[in-house]
Amino acid sequence: MKIERTHETRKKSITAGFLYQQTHDRFGLKQLNGEAGFDNLIRDKSLNRPGLALAGYVELFTYDRVQIMGNTEIRYLNSLKPSQRMAACTNLLEFKMPCIILTNGNIIAEELLQAAAARHIPIFGTEFETTKISYFLADFLDDQFSPQVVVHGSLVDIYGVGVLLAGRSGIGKSEIALDLIERGHRLVADDVVNVTRKGEGILIGAGTDLVKHFMEIRGLGLIDVRSMFGIRAIRFQKRVEIAIELEEWQGDRDYTRTGLDTDQVSILGVDIPLVKLPIFPGKNVTVIAEVVSLNYLLKHYGYDAPKEFAKRLEGVIGQKKKGNRAINYFEHDFE
Repeated sequence: MKIERTHETRKKSITAGFLYQQTHDRFGLKQLNGEAGFDNLIRDKSLNRPGLALAGYVELFTYDRVQIMGNTEIRYLNSLKPSQRMAACTNLLEFKMPCIILTNGNIIAEELLQAAAARHIPIFGTEFETTKISYFLADFLDDQFSPQVVVHGSLVDIYGVGVLLAGRSGIGKSEIALDLIERGHRLVADDVVNVTRKGEGILIGAGTDLVKHFMEIRGLGLIDVRSMFGIRAIRFQKRVEIAIELEEWQGDRDYTRTGLDTDQVSILGVDIPLVKLPIFPGKNVTVIAEVVSLNYLLKHYGYDAPKEFAKRLEGVIGQKKKGNRAINYFEHDFE
């Protein structure tokens, strides 16, 4: 399958200020020493605990990461004499760290906060436990630095399955998506789909800020799906689980008849099932797209219709029997 897409991109960095602005509500972050250092760049999605650096060992100190200080680090500092505590923090602040996050509602002395501000290192505090905030921050940073690609197509949530409709320009992807919306399914994005790889094997699709849930229907123009069909007809993101490639019917081409051999397409290194769907005037592609989704759900829950039929066929061949009627006795039912 030749999906029309741009080259793979990913962010090289985000600022400490962006991290705070995007997460302070959901993660409960609070500014402890003002906005000094909000322009500091975060270039690594991993987090670091600076316990060894506070103790004086800085040979392997990954200072360019977001620093997490929990109960262990704070209790170690509190165990030191004031002069030792200041020396340990001064040694730590010599490194250009993007920011420091204090967990579990911990606090540090005001002079240390001011020393960090003087070196343009923002310090944030949260009531969240270290394990919990580390999980949330790691997920956020992984999302920010994940590879992305723009795919030309339509992404629709059909029975909870994220279906990417692809094919050449003008083949009717938007019209099929519109028909699916009218039947109660939900539009994620049309024409331009931003696909992001989450983790190792999950693709998440979304629209763009500009287009959002507008659609272009040839001969009609632009329509706003949210305003026309309501909030039930849209969603802002969805996992991309299966792709349907629309192509014109070619009489001299062989198309799959059993479904035993499944195709796949790779997007950002993640393989997803691919259905090549030949279309021609009068063919109900919308219903077929729904059946594709339902069939995917059946396979997901362990039932594969082509394999089940193959087992039955092998059983009949093994017994050397011809196919009999499905019902051997009609019980006076002549309808």
